[in-house]
Amino acid sequence: MSGPRKYGIDREIAAKLAAKYDVGREVEAREWIETVIGEKFPFPEFQPSLKDGVILCKLMNVLIPGFVKVKASKMPFIQMENIAKFLQGCEKLGCPKHDLFQTIDLYENKNPGQVVDAIFSLSRHAAKAGVDIPILGPKLADKHEVEFSEEVLNAGKHIINTFQYGYSGGANQSGVRNGRREIGGIDPGRGPVEA
Repeated sequence: MSGPRKYGIDREIAAKLAAKYDVGREVEAREWIETVIGEKFPFPEFQPSLKDGVILCKLMNVLIPGFVKVKASKMPFIQMENIAKFLQGCEKLGCPKHDLFQTIDLYENKNPGQVVDAIFSLSRHAAKAGVDIPILGPKLADKHEVEFSEEVLNAGKHIINTFQYGYSGGANQSGVRNGRREIGGIDPGRGPVEA
């Protein structure tokens, strides 16, 4: 991550983010995007190729045809607008907000790992939404709902689950005398306890 020199907590955060970054996942994400849109990245580096948002808009138009007008521009606000449109498309396909990145994470290369993670998430959620594309990473789990008949539900109401009451095996009343528990076996004031 380039930019001005960082100090203190900013440097620690930058070091943590750099340590988490996986170049292998970046290569997978790059190959996936190139496969889906059918063209190569304009630059050999990942972040500069995505920074203007044009590749991301093309990707979104493949996943949701006609979703966004691709605007190629050198103007920063147009580039950030392209990235924002891509993020809106990700949400429309069902990507949770916590899987996505902020525009600044890509534009200023603040958190490249989150950008790669968002592309992985997009591939899974787009495939789940019915788009015929390859999936990056594990497939999303399908919801498995179980329905019980009224008879089974009623039968369960009358069963006492002893596990929810805690462990009581081995507990007994030995050592209790006159409502008081004798722990040591010898009462210093009375001598040995007789059973």
